[in-house]
Amino acid sequence: MGHGSLKVIVGCMSSGKSEELIRLVRREVIARRQVACFKPAKDQRTDDSIESRNQTSFPATVVDAAEDIPAQVDPDCHLAAIDEAHFFGPGLLAVVEGLVRRGISVIVAGLDTDFRGQPFETVAMLMAVADHVRKLNAVCMRCGNEATRSQRLVASTERVLVGGDESYEARCRDCHRVPE
Repeated sequence: MGHGSLKVIVGCMSSGKSEELIRLVRREVIARRQVACFKPAKDQRTDDSIESRNQTSFPATVVDAAEDIPAQVDPDCHLAAIDEAHFFGPGLLAVVEGLVRRGISVIVAGLDTDFRGQPFETVAMLMAVADHVRKLNAVCMRCGNEATRSQRLVASTERVLVGGDESYEARCRDCHRVPE
């Protein structure tokens, strides 16, 4: 049995989280290690793959809930990758810790904060227990400075609203506006 570990990749919209996740998964494939990738059913922007904004992609199993993941991870699996962690509930923490105890390395990517700049609790919990955390930033679409926030562009009070460039843009702390 291998030594499991947890790596968490976070950042705002357009910061390259999915692209970094895909890059790390491809490295494992090149090393001839078995990988399993997962994405939440709630993210319907692509059917059965993790996809970055610049169209790099990797096949993924779509799951309704985090609790569906462990049964789909083969005992010989070296790496389990989970995208869009913020779409999963607090059960994701127990799932990830269970995989790590099985000797599987886990990489999780997701937004660290919502459109109001408030932390996603599940992602914050994962960051707290991670072996490695990588926070990526984007470019502010207003001023060009380093962006750490996701600005919602459409009217909605839902905390989680699936969308891409039509619904969100990266903003720095100064340019980010919390809707009232």
